[in-house]
Amino acid sequence: MPRTKPAKTAATTPDTAMLFVTSAPSLTVSSAKPVSAAVDALVIPVRPAKGRRSGVVAPAHLPAAARRKVEQAAAALGATGKVNEITTLPGTGVARAGQLVLVGLGTANPDTTTEAGAEQLRRATGAATRAAIRSRRIAIVLEDTDADSVEAVGLGALLGAYAFTAFRGAGTPNTAPTVRTISLLADSRDAQVKDAATRAAVIAEAVYAARDLVNTPPSALAPEGIAQAAKDAVSGTSVTVEVLDEEDLIVGGYGGITAVGQGSANPPRLVTMRYEPDDALAHLAFVGKGITFDSGGLSLKPPKSMETMKCDMSGAAAVIAAVSAIARLQLPIAVTGWLPTAENMPSGHAQRPGDVITIYGGRTVEVLNTDAEGRLVLADALVRAAEESPDLIVDAATLTGAAVVALGDRTSGIMANDDDVRVAVWEASQRSGETMWHLPIPEESRATLDSAIADIKNIGDGKGGMLSAAAFLRDFIPSGVRWAHLDIAGPAFNEGGPFGYTPKGGTGAAVRTFIQLAVDAAEGTLP
Repeated sequence: MPRTKPAKTAATTPDTAMLFVTSAPSLTVSSAKPVSAAVDALVIPVRPAKGRRSGVVAPAHLPAAARRKVEQAAAALGATGKVNEITTLPGTGVARAGQLVLVGLGTANPDTTTEAGAEQLRRATGAATRAAIRSRRIAIVLEDTDADSVEAVGLGALLGAYAFTAFRGAGTPNTAPTVRTISLLADSRDAQVKDAATRAAVIAEAVYAARDLVNTPPSALAPEGIAQAAKDAVSGTSVTVEVLDEEDLIVGGYGGITAVGQGSANPPRLVTMRYEPDDALAHLAFVGKGITFDSGGLSLKPPKSMETMKCDMSGAAAVIAAVSAIARLQLPIAVTGWLPTAENMPSGHAQRPGDVITIYGGRTVEVLNTDAEGRLVLADALVRAAEESPDLIVDAATLTGAAVVALGDRTSGIMANDDDVRVAVWEASQRSGETMWHLPIPEESRATLDSAIADIKNIGDGKGGMLSAAAFLRDFIPSGVRWAHLDIAGPAFNEGGPFGYTPKGGTGAAVRTFIQLAVDAAEGTLP
């Protein structure tokens, strides 16, 4: 690839003031009594009645009269208490709240000391706050008021209250959520409970930030905007941000990022975020694919496939959000975030099928399909990240449609060059509440990438595309460096209806897993 700077046309630089516009409601712990809480909506968990009784059972710590009225009204409406079932009642005669939102927890006990139990609470509470999203003030009754329950319920409630309305036009009827405060009815004097609520709020703000970035249209978020978003996200923390522009990338030999971005009027960037606390116990490197729009380049996608391609920077959004949260939680772990970001467009300057490019570090790639671009920008960043000898590298990318075919649209794939690392990342994803599954990188997948003229091709034979993409990335990881790859192509963007605490659109996939990995490293449980 010639190392000459392509001619520039007018760029559509975004208005970065549009970024990070959705603030999470404030989350507090309140010792108020459920029936007297001065709120608009009161969320009450319920379970199926046992034995011959029909209807539901409300928590025992509701006053007996209020509990009896709730159970009678719910039975009259046919409520069953099954998992995530929502039943709304007027609060009149029961509580000060104008509305009661009953949410089913099912028969199984959601033990928050287990991954499944905590996630059950998060999803149920998220469904409840979505149902009450027009209420400015929400209070939530908890079955258990320990710190684990408070964190699970608080996080689920905040995530369920999210809605993206930044691009509604003037005069459009107000569709914005009105939730401003969420109160968890627990002991406000308990320091562990209050700390748990604080953790939930920090993590929720991070997920909100990632969702906002993913939902922002490509006209308002070019690679330069990703760089600005990284700076904005860590404002007020000790995190430093470095940005390499298109000239720096050419001079530095970042052939993958340069090649993918050269067809666009919006030039590429490589953004580095560094959180380096004193006496850090370990060093983690997170790498996120940041393709702000993917047309497929000259290997053009069908029009329908382009409609959601603003989400192709979900990996970068997750890294930005996670590094910010890790710094705000003051975890004793050094974290470096790497964001290779470009816009993949067709033009007279675009890379061509058949080009051979040189990745940072010197290895060459024969580009046979310009729509397999994410692995090219990741290769540059992975090689650069490995130069700093971190204890672990984890990348996240909406990398392959094959991941959606194999795992569906709610499960991410985990692949790694170390079995212990692969299992540890999966366990972290389970604790965080994100659905992932681990897969192999068969040697035969690498064989399909052999090139007759370069070190490697960027596509295989079309079979097992998620695995061959991981095999491509593994080729750029030096021996002795531990690495895992998350293919989040399915869960990163929800094209269907909302469910649990998950909205339509950007979901913030991988944010919580990244944060959990840092927590695990701080606790010394990573292999």
